Amino acid sequence: MELTSFYFLLFALAVAVAYFILPKKIRWIALLAASYAFYLISSPKTLVFMVFTTIVTFLGGLYIGKQNKKHKAYLARHGQELSRDRKKALKASVQKKKKRMVFLVLLLNFGVLAMVKYFRYYIEALGFADLGFDLGILIPLGISFYTFQSVAYIIDLYRNKFDADRNIFKFALFLSFFPLLIQGPISRYDQLAGQLYEGHSFSYRNLTFGAQLILWGFFKKLVIADRAGIFVSAVFDNYTEYEGLYIVIALLMYSIQIYGDFSGGIDISRGVAQILGIELTNNFERPYFSDSLSEFWRRWHITLGNWCRDYIFYPISLSKGFGKVGKALRKVLGDRLGKLFPVIVAQLATFLVIGIWHGAEFKYVAYGLYNGGIIISGMIFAPLLEWVVKILRINTEAFSWKLFQIGRTFFLIVLGRILPKAASFSVAMAMLKSMLAFNPGIITEGGIFTHGLTANDFTILGLCCVVWFCVSLMQENGWRIREALERQNMLFRWGIYLTAFAVVLVFGIYGPGYDAAAFIYRGF
Repeated sequence: MELTSFYFLLFALAVAVAYFILPKKIRWIALLAASYAFYLISSPKTLVFMVFTTIVTFLGGLYIGKQNKKHKAYLARHGQELSRDRKKALKASVQKKKKRMVFLVLLLNFGVLAMVKYFRYYIEALGFADLGFDLGILIPLGISFYTFQSVAYIIDLYRNKFDADRNIFKFALFLSFFPLLIQGPISRYDQLAGQLYEGHSFSYRNLTFGAQLILWGFFKKLVIADRAGIFVSAVFDNYTEYEGLYIVIALLMYSIQIYGDFSGGIDISRGVAQILGIELTNNFERPYFSDSLSEFWRRWHITLGNWCRDYIFYPISLSKGFGKVGKALRKVLGDRLGKLFPVIVAQLATFLVIGIWHGAEFKYVAYGLYNGGIIISGMIFAPLLEWVVKILRINTEAFSWKLFQIGRTFFLIVLGRILPKAASFSVAMAMLKSMLAFNPGIITEGGIFTHGLTANDFTILGLCCVVWFCVSLMQENGWRIREALERQNMLFRWGIYLTAFAVVLVFGIYGPGYDAAAFIYRGF
């Protein structure tokens, strides 16, 4: 059962009705039952992995929470009697016990993730696939998302941000909440758990706002992303037959496809949750308006970026060990580069994780290094860029400079997309090379309209992208569109709703053998 299927909408409607009928105190039970039912329907053979992660993380959390409470209670009773050194020694002892448990939980959870998600690549890399070794391991639904949520929970407990959850069933709901399972967003315990456990009252505003998000998600996914995906598949699945503008256009289309696909799915998830009175974290903030690659990654897949920032980037860049190395390197590399060393290492580690999160193949590692390398280069050569800007007397406050930065960033983003999309790293390099062939005739002679999309399809895609761009531009300039629509007359509002519904119904990509619900990020 997928987010864009008719059955999912019926399922979500049934959950909402049951949720609001039940007494508030037990509404979380309805969500738990619905979440596990959704998992059993969608991926019944892999439910054991989620249950394993839930039990391991819950028990580890209880242990860490117990250590936190014992330490706090001991200090409350004897704190005034203890010397400063004794307090430090006591804290170090408690931290050591907690670290052991954190290490164990992370080892088990990441071990399961690595086994089921990357096992095939390990076996193929070692050559066992040629010996007939069975590679048929199913990837559990949402394993990357709920694993990252469990890791964030256990580390935040170690940092004593909140008390451990003492109800395993409620904790199971936090990891399994069904709108999050297919493609996130990656949620934090202190942001989501309370909302899930609290019984929410029915709100017509939540219903309409949630339904608008769902409809907008369907529009981006079915009308735009899946239409663009037809041309993308035609080119990338038969890359040896294409060169030049074909590959350039396919890359542009893929950038549209993956954004519409991923953000559309997130909108559907957030819309369903909002109907239930639950606010999920926004995962996108119009990333293609970014004026640098670092800003792009702050706007794209925000919850993954924030996770990497809090649990990889900060721990490395602020660690005492790398700080000492940075100080030593100042004598060799100079003050500025010495100071940057911990940040550079942290940035590199972060983007390696982002690359590997997408997959174990080298093309994903290269994708992470590509993005991290550009950002690190920008940090290193920032003084040179400032000098060039000063020499050329460029007005950095002018709109033209902002437009140049956005265009430059978008070019780098689109170019880098070839790495995760191509069949392999070597294929990506071959496609980049063949891209240099100049063949404008595919547009002037209409050759572009013979590879899955007709001229009418390109027109529909172009017009819908213009609508999407205008909405994004309005949001970028501070418009709160749903709130503005709420203030309009009912006739106008419903005219907008029905038009949008008709567009999705008429122009959405459907048909025999076509899986309209196969979200790209489900594979990650």
